[in-house]
Amino acid sequence: MTFERASARLLPDGRRLYLSDGPIDLVVEAFGARAEVHRAYTQACEVFPSILPGLAEELQLLRRPIDQITEAPKDVVARRMVAACQPHASAFVTPMAAVAGAVAEYVLEHMIAGCDLSRAYVNNGGDIAVHLGVGQSFTCGLVPDLHLPALCGQVSLRAESTARGIATSGRACSGQGGRSFSLGIADAVTVLADTAAAADVAATLIANAVDLPDHPSVTRVPAFELDPDSDLGARAVTIDLGPLTLDDIRRALRRGEREAARLRQAGLIESAALVLRNRYAVIGQPFMLAAA
Repeated sequence: MTFERASARLLPDGRRLYLSDGPIDLVVEAFGARAEVHRAYTQACEVFPSILPGLAEELQLLRRPIDQITEAPKDVVARRMVAACQPHASAFVTPMAAVAGAVAEYVLEHMIAGCDLSRAYVNNGGDIAVHLGVGQSFTCGLVPDLHLPALCGQVSLRAESTARGIATSGRACSGQGGRSFSLGIADAVTVLADTAAAADVAATLIANAVDLPDHPSVTRVPAFELDPDSDLGARAVTIDLGPLTLDDIRRALRRGEREAARLRQAGLIESAALVLRNRYAVIGQPFMLAAA
């Protein structure tokens, strides 16, 4: 199926649906009777083409810091982005920190409407919205370095938990091959939260907190030098990381742990796993990580 801009096709395995429109690339999978899965995929295809145009109309607003946004966006996905960031108004963050998660959960919501599915997910570049029926679970692997696609562990969502969103941020999602920039030095931070948009913004903030300010091994440049349209403007983003001692790594991870613990205490996340140079820190459960 092809739209004016967007496209949709089944992947070679015949089970997963791939949706693409400009910077948005979704991998979608539903589990259930064939007719129910077909209906779900049809509904995902119907809603998908409207997402990018709606966000484009709100882009100027969505690039503002959340504490400077006083009006509600007209677009429904944009409203989800703003809502996910509002609990973090005391920090610097723009609604763009929640865009991938918000898109994933919006498509999932429309995809499962009226369908009898045991499980379903929408994966937007590693930010994942999940639907779980009674007694179901969803497990995914953790990959802290896109250039070395090896698992460092796994994370599971279960139906009895309220978490339905998984998101990952950090250097693995920035200059190393991802689509965004990081203010910190974490290889990756993966977060579980009630929604994918909430997980997305929390992962960004925790990854930013894993840092060693003024350390000589950290190379940074203003975000606008990498992308003139970046919502981060002149803020320095990490582009390279040199040698670190074990003490350096532990200090950086502790900074991220404190932020993750604060967000968990506030009820904004369920758990988080932080990775830096093959050293891990976990706040909450249910992550299973390889031995450091």
